Amino acid sequence: MSENWRRAGWAGAAIGVIAAGAAAGVAVERITVGRGVRRKARVALDAAGDYGSLRGTEGSCLAEDGTELYYEVDELPEDSRKRRPRRKAAERATVVFCHGYCLGQDSWHFQRLALRGVVRALYWDQRSHGRSARGVAQADGEPLSMEQLGRDLKTVIDAAAPEGPLILVGHSMGGMTVMGFAEQYPELVRDRVVGVALVGTSSGRLGEVTYGLPAVGMGAVRRILPGVLRALGSQVELVERGRRATADLFAGMIKMYSFGSRDVDPGVARFAERLIEATPIDVVAEFYPAFQIHDKTAALQRFTDIPVTVIAGDKDMITPAAHSLAIKEALPGAELVVLESTGHLMMLERPETVTRLLTELLARTGAVPVPAGTTVGTHGRSTARSAAQPGTGT
Repeated sequence: MSENWRRAGWAGAAIGVIAAGAAAGVAVERITVGRGVRRKARVALDAAGDYGSLRGTEGSCLAEDGTELYYEVDELPEDSRKRRPRRKAAERATVVFCHGYCLGQDSWHFQRLALRGVVRALYWDQRSHGRSARGVAQADGEPLSMEQLGRDLKTVIDAAAPEGPLILVGHSMGGMTVMGFAEQYPELVRDRVVGVALVGTSSGRLGEVTYGLPAVGMGAVRRILPGVLRALGSQVELVERGRRATADLFAGMIKMYSFGSRDVDPGVARFAERLIEATPIDVVAEFYPAFQIHDKTAALQRFTDIPVTVIAGDKDMITPAAHSLAIKEALPGAELVVLESTGHLMMLERPETVTRLLTELLARTGAVPVPAGTTVGTHGRSTARSAAQPGTGT
């Protein structure tokens, strides 16, 4: 490998950290298994797992700048509707799932599997992610903003859920998208939003996050990182080859920054890796600056009078639990749950716990049916929970 390729490999691996939400390189354990064996293991994991395979009714719509946004809807079965009390179509609630940075709608795989047939659910890929098109405005040099993502969410809602109550669920960047939406459309929030779940996200001050690294020197890293990302984003093919050449290091970084426990199912860890791998370096570079200036604490007040669930992981180095606590302070009536031994991708690491918390939120909204025997949470509580799920590793 030439020196240029070696540098590109390490740069690509460092971008893997960014893609998982971090801002600098970390040390990883020495790898002792042969490269060929590891490659075969990845192929086997890809073939064995059906993660991300769930599909719904497809649709697309155009954002204000012409970007095509892709979405899917999981409708309620007709027979299920007939068994329930008669309700006008306009009153049928829709749960809208917004994914995080460098992920896609498939990151909600476990929740989607559990909630099928229970609720009408809308999943979408944010611009430049998943099956949505590359952001037209960003290709033309316009900076990405949370306000723009909020308007994208409004576009998708107008197309796929133009009537009826809404429950908004956002993970990481998806939660920030929900805040950007609320800031710009207070009347729509007041009239239609009946519940909100903010999962592993932040309302601001992300520039203070150290990503588990020593605070000394982070200021300098933050100053130079946007320029480094822009430079790498201009060499997409080179960096992407470098990322592939350092796949093992990349996988180790993703696992370290995505999960808080050691017993994560290897198939789930590989699934997270594939989701993040799918985001090109130029998209990573375009989105990153928006996080540093993100501040939507004031927008949280739009949710004061509705049920809100805030979920955090105590090992999350991307959006630390302190950021969820700050959201709780802004919304005293919200339910805050901190999951023990849990990292940033908590909906993959602790799927049953996250799904249960979402189901409890749905019950509190009164807008959607829930399975008999569901335990409904107490509005306004703040708790820490052990989230281990023996036998699954997730």
